[in-house]
Amino acid sequence: MVQRLYIKNYAIIDELAIDFADGLTIITGETGAGKSILLGALGLIMGKRADTKSLYAENEKCVVEAYFSIGRYELRSFFEAEDIDYDEELVIRREITPSGKSRAFVNDTPTTLKVLQALTGELVDLHQQFDTLDINSMSFQLKMVDALANNKELLRSYRQGYQTYQADKKELAERRKLDEQGRKEVDFIEFQLNEFNEAELVAGEQEELEDEISRLTNAEDIKQTLHEVYQGLSERETSIIGQLDQLQSALQQVSDYDQELRKLQERFDSLLLELNDLAGEFEQVGESTEHDPERIQEVQTRLDLIYRLQNKHSVATVEELLNIQEKLQRQLATYQDLSDGIFQLEARIEERESQLIKLAESLSERRKSVVDNFSKKVEDMLAQLAMPHARIEVQFSVMQDLGPNGWDEVRFLFAANKGSRLQEIKDVASGGELSRLALVIKSLVASAIPLPSLIFDEIDSGISGDVALKMGTILRKLSNEHQVITITHSPQIASRADRHYFVFKDIREERTVTKVRLLEDDARIEAIATMLSQDPPSASAIENAKELLSQV
Repeated sequence: MVQRLYIKNYAIIDELAIDFADGLTIITGETGAGKSILLGALGLIMGKRADTKSLYAENEKCVVEAYFSIGRYELRSFFEAEDIDYDEELVIRREITPSGKSRAFVNDTPTTLKVLQALTGELVDLHQQFDTLDINSMSFQLKMVDALANNKELLRSYRQGYQTYQADKKELAERRKLDEQGRKEVDFIEFQLNEFNEAELVAGEQEELEDEISRLTNAEDIKQTLHEVYQGLSERETSIIGQLDQLQSALQQVSDYDQELRKLQERFDSLLLELNDLAGEFEQVGESTEHDPERIQEVQTRLDLIYRLQNKHSVATVEELLNIQEKLQRQLATYQDLSDGIFQLEARIEERESQLIKLAESLSERRKSVVDNFSKKVEDMLAQLAMPHARIEVQFSVMQDLGPNGWDEVRFLFAANKGSRLQEIKDVASGGELSRLALVIKSLVASAIPLPSLIFDEIDSGISGDVALKMGTILRKLSNEHQVITITHSPQIASRADRHYFVFKDIREERTVTKVRLLEDDARIEAIATMLSQDPPSASAIENAKELLSQV
């Protein structure tokens, strides 16, 4: 609720503070004294645009601060979302500099007008005649019906499911988009994979094939050279091995004479043995080396395939090609998983939709069950407020798709006069009629919905006497559930106040300023008596004022 409003340098207000309490607060005063200026200052707190023309002193800053108690409104998540420190005691401040710069603060944290509007919309219901009021809003009308139907818990269950349902639908749309893009790529990926699969690449094969093609294409040279080497080592009369055999025999004759010679003999023997083995291998390789045109063609074809794939994918090794093949396989598997995920998600959405439809049906049934009684009560209360022929009807229609509140669209249709056609409220209700209708509706749902602080301006337009007294009684009853602040010209309504403020003009140094004082006891009797008659009030008016106050 609103606890305090502080205003400095705004319109004809130099500086003032007004404290509010639970119950019904009434503000009365002289014409032009500044009652509506208080609401203008509150409008700044609620995020309305500022104007330097509203500065009382042109060269000084305007400051408006409002203090709220917000523990009952469950707003912690809002503060967390906006990265603002939460406290059950909330302070909102607006500042307007002489240059026209406007700043807004929530608990000393700078913020935007959009945030102010969203936050204060949860705290203050500012009802001014001729405004576009929430009573015209279909969402507000549905909110009223849900409050009467006690749909709070059912709505919570529905909205939780709906939130998940919408998230699933969003994910499905994203997956379908990816799937559509994927289908365009799958054919190309499969084509590339087929090339790899047909190639049956093996790590390390490129080097082996390149060695083999080199050997095959130079087979004659290799064969001839190895034959010459073999002949030179062991077959000719002057072969190296033959000469070494002779040297070995000579060495053996003297090696027994010296231990060191025996060691050298052993090394020489090993060398000769290795040379014989080497000569044999040269012979074997030379004999096995043949020029094979078919094998050359086969190896060259295989290498051409490898080189073509490397060139196509801009790599230099078979290992790199195998990595690309593995990556393509993963991509293809991902698209397959995506398709499977879409199928599963579609099934889950269908199941959730079925559950939501059942909840939406229950919501709709409960809503429809309370509207007849609601309409009758509204009409009965309007009759007490000098609108005996007023009619209201709650019309339902079904949306094409499920919404955040089910599938119902609700419209309040209204006719103020006998024989008039029922139409949407905004098209037929005058300012005074709209004020009375809004008061009646809000009073009927007051105990069922956490309405914020209710502020009414000129709600008594066009009424007086007993009707005004009944309106005062409704306001008083409404204040049992919510903080109600009302600016009024009606003494009957003023008499119902828990707290009565009087706004007046004070002329100082050729400037007029607005002042506010709390009326108590005799001062309050005199103020109401003045509203009943004249200033100063007559004796009979004072007696009437006392009688009004005694009826509270």
